[in-house]
This record gives sequence, structure tokens and C-alpha cells, in this order.
Amino acid sequence: MSSFQSNKNILCLTEDLLVHVYEKLAAESDRKSFRLVCREFRRIDSLTRRHLRVLRIEFLPSLLQKHPRLQSLDLSACPCIDDGVVSLLLTRVGQGPNSLSLGNWTLGLKTLVLSRATGLRFSGLEMLARACPCLEIVDVSYCCGFGDREAAALSYAVRLKELKMDKCLQLSDVGLAKIAVGCLKLEKLSLKWCMEITDLGVDLLCKKCVDLTYLDVSYLKVTNRSLHSITSLLKLEVLGLTACPLIDDVGFQFIERGCPLLKVIDVSRCKGVSSSGLISVIRGHGNLLELNAGYCVTELSKTLLHWIKNLNDLERIRIDGARISESSFQVISTHCKSLVEVGLSKCVGVTNMGIMRLVSGCINLRILNLTCCPSITDAAISAIADSCRNLVCLKLESCNMITEKGLCLLGSFCLLLEELDLTDCCGVNDKGLEYLSRCSELSCLKLGLCTNISDTGLIYISSNCTKIHELDLYRCSGIGDDGLDALSRGCKKLMKLNLSYCNEVSDRGLGYIGCLEELADLELRGLVKITSVGLEAVAAGCKRLADLDLKHCEKLDDSGFRSLAYYSRNLRQVEFL
Repeated sequence: MSSFQSNKNILCLTEDLLVHVYEKLAAESDRKSFRLVCREFRRIDSLTRRHLRVLRIEFLPSLLQKHPRLQSLDLSACPCIDDGVVSLLLTRVGQGPNSLSLGNWTLGLKTLVLSRATGLRFSGLEMLARACPCLEIVDVSYCCGFGDREAAALSYAVRLKELKMDKCLQLSDVGLAKIAVGCLKLEKLSLKWCMEITDLGVDLLCKKCVDLTYLDVSYLKVTNRSLHSITSLLKLEVLGLTACPLIDDVGFQFIERGCPLLKVIDVSRCKGVSSSGLISVIRGHGNLLELNAGYCVTELSKTLLHWIKNLNDLERIRIDGARISESSFQVISTHCKSLVEVGLSKCVGVTNMGIMRLVSGCINLRILNLTCCPSITDAAISAIADSCRNLVCLKLESCNMITEKGLCLLGSFCLLLEELDLTDCCGVNDKGLEYLSRCSELSCLKLGLCTNISDTGLIYISSNCTKIHELDLYRCSGIGDDGLDALSRGCKKLMKLNLSYCNEVSDRGLGYIGCLEELADLELRGLVKITSVGLEAVAAGCKRLADLDLKHCEKLDDSGFRSLAYYSRNLRQVEFL
């Protein structure tokens, strides 16, 4: 069949069928290819697209004109957006009699991401809140100018259900009160690092927003009084209390008697909380699904373990940094068979036998963190590979006794692995990477400080692990240009790459990196061989590049940075001093 006939047959497909095909395309790169086929496909993209992430603010008016049926708009990559831009967009989008106006693109918008929009103030936020009657989800995290007046403006979004205000450092109880009074339908709220919020603000919030199911007050200087207020939230399911230094076991006695629907609690790094406080929470909430007590208790005591074993529905537990005995693993294995995630990072007492006992009963594990558990050897990996066939994430940083034998077992049985951290595992070599390359679902692979791997191993990975989007090769001195050649041809979806101190990489290697069109985060620190010629190749090819580390690259000159200025219009951060 000729190319012309094939195209003609495709264009005979009805609009409904084309929309159905389009909706099956999950990756943005695939959708981009779709809309580049022809005008009809581009029209289908415009009609169907519901989510838009804008990388450059100057294109925003035309994009809103092309996609009038948006439900989600992400402007987190446009920190320069300000009240003036918002006013322009709401007055008229585009030019001419057919240009969009207020009555179009804002009416269906449900989600608005304004994270890091440092120039946006109360006037612009109020215009947006009033113009978007269906707005349900807003993210203003890391907006350094977001304070009480901005919160008051946002409170006009009366249908708001989910609000993220992490690290809005100027927000106080006054602004939170405006949100609480204006947004009575709020269900999810994150206030991490909002350091001016006190017990008073939390108390009013809990009285007004009674439908809250998710609340995160991590890193705040709230006290047990806030926990007492939180107990009145009868629908609360998720509570984040990471690193709250002023709460203690007394506060958790309040939690024991309240929040009847609580399923998830994070008390990691709460220095004032002991095993007694955790026992109070568990005693009052036998249906807990997730318990994060990392760096909270120093030891998994027998008393605490006695209560944990009663959590028959527990799916996730993290006890990072605690001392744990081999017998404890057996108890967890016997009684907590629903576990899908276990976090044991930097735990003292983690041995091969302990891990063998754990996985013998917890065969549904999907995430296992054994970071800095130096006693782990291939024997433990063998047990994991044999029992946990559905494993998708395994973290083994600084487990130096793991060899190619263990990696062979992972490559043979854990074929669903998506994330693997082997940082500082000196036993990893090229043969081991050959075995690992069988894990074709890998999307994140960390090999930093693995000094025994070379281009040969990287070629194995590049040939079979084509879904990788994050690769860390920090200080892998055996990696050079040939490996990057294979990487650029095999791993086209790579978005984050760390090549810092890979001293064999030269301008030829950077030329290959320039072929990675999806690359957004690149670390080239300490590459002594690269020059501005290689940097220009990266800038010209990697148009999505947002974060770039060029520290200690001594041969770079002004011409390289001119290339960045010319080509890398999406660049957000450059480190070069």
C-alpha cells in the first residue's frame, strides 16, 4: 500500500475514533508526535487536551487559544508570571474578533498550579479565583511573596477542595483564617514550612473546614494544642507531622481518641515522640494503612512491636534509623502480610537472616529501602528476588557486599523493577549491569560512585532499558563518550542525567547528549575535558533543559554561555561558580 493510500485511510477515521486513539497516548512525547502528523490530528489534540504545562510564558496566550477546554493548567515553569499577565489573559487571549475572552478558557478550569510564581500577588490571584468558577485544586507552594493578602484573594475560590501552600513563609494565622472561612469545602491542605502558622490558626481551620481528609503541618512549631484541635476532624484520613519539634506523647494521646477514619500518619523526625506516643496512635487506630516513624524512635521495642503486629491491614511502614532485632522481622512477617513497602534506611541490626524472615511472609512487597545497611549480602538479595517478584523499587545505597551474583538474581526474577539505587555499591561491575539490563521496566537507575563500571556496562543498560528517565553516574570514572553514544540512541526518554566527575567525557560525549530531546536536568560538574563546543551541542539539542550544573568545568568560556542564552529558553537554574 502506498504512503498516500495509508494517509488517506487514516483520515477516513471518525473524530470519535481519533479521540479514542489520542486518549490512549500517555506520554507527552507520543502526543507531540500525534499532533505533528497533520492538521486534523492537531485539531483533535486541541479539542481533546485537558492538561497543559507551559514552559515559556510568552507562548501562554496562543496556547490558551489553541486549547480552550483545559481542566488543568500548570504554570510552575513560569515563575515570572505576574498580575499584569493575568489581567491580560483574562481580558483577551489572542488578537482579532475570534480571540478568546474571559468566558472561555477559565470556565472549565479545575486545577491551577502556580508553584514558584514569585511575581503573582493578591490582585492577580483574586482575578483568577473569581474568573474560574470550577476551580477545585490550587498549588501556590514556594511562592515567596504569598502572604495573608494573597490568601484572602484565593479565598474567593469557594469551591476549592485541595490547596497546597508549602513554604509560603509570609503566611500567618490571619491568612489561614481567610482560607478557612472562605473555602469551607476544603478536603486537602498542605502547610509544610509555613513557619508563621501557630496553634491558633490550626484550631480555627479545624472548626471551619470539617471535611478535611488530608492535612500536612510538617515542620511547623505547633504544639499538642493543635493535635487536640485536629482530633475534631472526623473525616481525616492522612495526617503529616514530620519534624514538628514541639509535639510529644501527650499530643498523641489526643490523637488516640479522635480522627476515627485515620489511615496514614507521618511522625518522622519528631524528636519529642517516643514508642509510647506511637503506641497511643496504634491503639486508637487499628485500621492504619501507613505508619512513617523514620528517625523518630531509636529502637523497635518489644512493646511497640506487640502493637504493630495488630495492624493487620498495614501496607507501608518506615522505621528508618531505629535499632531492630532479627526476631522483630519474623513478627512483622507473620502478622503484617499486607505490607507493600518497608523502609529500613540506616537501621541498626538489619542482617541477611532478618531480611530472609521478612520477605518469607511479606511476599507482596513492592518497595524496599535498605539504604546504608552494610551487612546485606547476595544472600539477602537472593531471598528478596525469590519471594518478591512484584518489587518495583529497591534501594541498596552503600550496601558494599552486593556483587554481580545478586544483580543476576534481580535481573532474573524482579522483572518489574522500576527504580534501583546502587549508589556506592563497589561490587557492581559491567557483568552485573548486563544482568540488570533484563529489567526492561527500569525508569530510575542510580549508579553513583560505582567505580567498577565502564562504557561496556552502560551499553548493556542502554540497549534494553529504554524506559529510563533518570540516570545517576556521579563519579563513575570508567564512563566515557562511547557509553553516552549508546545512551543517546537507546534511552530517548531520559529526563535527568548526572555525569559529574566522569572525567573521560569530552565534547564528543556532549554531542551525543544533545540528541536527548526530553532532557531537563543535567549535571556536568567537574568535567575537565569539555569546552564551549560541547556545551553548544547540548544547548542546541536539549530544548527542555531547565537545570544545569557546570561547576568546576574550567575550559568553558563566554561562547558556551552565549549558546545557552540563545538556545536554552526554558533554563531555570545554572550553577557554574
